[in-house]
Amino acid sequence: MYLYFRVDVRPELERAGHWHVLGFFDLKEHFAAIGLALLPAYWVCWRRPHADESAQTRTALTSILAFIVWWSFLTGHFANNIMGFGS
Repeated sequence: MYLYFRVDVRPELERAGHWHVLGFFDLKEHFAAIGLALLPAYWVCWRRPHADESAQTRTALTSILAFIVWWSFLTGHFANNIMGFGS
């Protein structure tokens, strides 16, 4: 999907002047890179939570990763559908 977007869809969006869609997609890529960088910290926090530590760090990391996943999902569908269904 990603390679298809970069090779086929992105030039058409540039020609049509849909710069906001391209900006959202680039932001999605940056958020995904941040999410991938946060995965080791997420794993460490959830591996063996201690009874004496607060759940604030786990809650924050889970919330950030959930936002990134939903942002990527919605932005990907929006960018995919902007050119029309099935085109």
